[in-house]
Amino acid sequence: MSSARQTAWVMLSAMMAILPSAAAAAQQGPPAAQVPVSRPGPPVPIWPEGVPGAIAGGGPEAVTDGRISNVHEPSLTPYVVPAGARPATAVIVCPGGGYNILAADHEGRAVAEWLNSIGVSAFVLKYRLKEYGHPAPLRDVLRAVRLLRSDAPRWGIAPDRIGVLGFSAGGHLAASAGTLFDEADGRTGAALDAISARPDFMILVYPVIRLAGPNAHTGSGRALLGANAAPEMLERFSLDTRVTKETPPAFLVHGGTDTAVPAENSVAFSLALRAAGVPVELHLYQSGVHGFGLKPGFGPISDWPARCAEWMAARGLL
Repeated sequence: MSSARQTAWVMLSAMMAILPSAAAAAQQGPPAAQVPVSRPGPPVPIWPEGVPGAIAGGGPEAVTDGRISNVHEPSLTPYVVPAGARPATAVIVCPGGGYNILAADHEGRAVAEWLNSIGVSAFVLKYRLKEYGHPAPLRDVLRAVRLLRSDAPRWGIAPDRIGVLGFSAGGHLAASAGTLFDEADGRTGAALDAISARPDFMILVYPVIRLAGPNAHTGSGRALLGANAAPEMLERFSLDTRVTKETPPAFLVHGGTDTAVPAENSVAFSLALRAAGVPVELHLYQSGVHGFGLKPGFGPISDWPARCAEWMAARGLL
């Protein structure tokens, strides 16, 4: 297939994915009315029994301008909406940062507050980074899913309505949860390993998917797998290659002018999901740079939260 025909086919596929969801949302009515934003609760350590593979003397965690680095104590910060104002849906938020830092403000706190506004409880994940590399981030996100699912009554959430939302490299981690949830590397031998770590849905915003090939985000690959990672390892963690029929449904957003993480990352993942028969909705915008998060003023792409809320409503999550 020629490059032009492939591009046209992808754009048509994206449009076809969008339209049924909008129609379904219209049939179900508008998304839930906005509810008050919750104050965050105290961070919850996800490894209370001790962080597996903890680095002794790793130094203090650093926070600069809303960016966290040198994480050694992974945690979940809960933003739980009031009882009676929630649909019992929960989302684990994975901020981006190339596995080097966590953009914990505009891709963490702000996102949790938006989710609260549509009635969804949010849990911002502080996960380990380049100091550890694989499998630490994967273990952290899968442990977060298991922890919430095992203790769902405490949070007032449904154990079968737990999703993951990630930006950039956080999108890679969220997509890893959706594709590698049954990996041996994601287990530590703890009793909680018996709980399913499969998220029920994924929301991926300008995600890193490819760690190998022309559209790879090499920085994320280097931070996660090391500077000398074998080509086979980089391909193994290019997550479009790990999609199966068991991968959960996904909503993806990407801008066509993203030069940091090319939109082909989202396209490749969407096509893999379609090939596996997994429901997917891709919003590929003509314009949109990397890292916009929830910021206004970027044109049509800034409306992606409304489109996402429609998709969630159409799936019965709102």
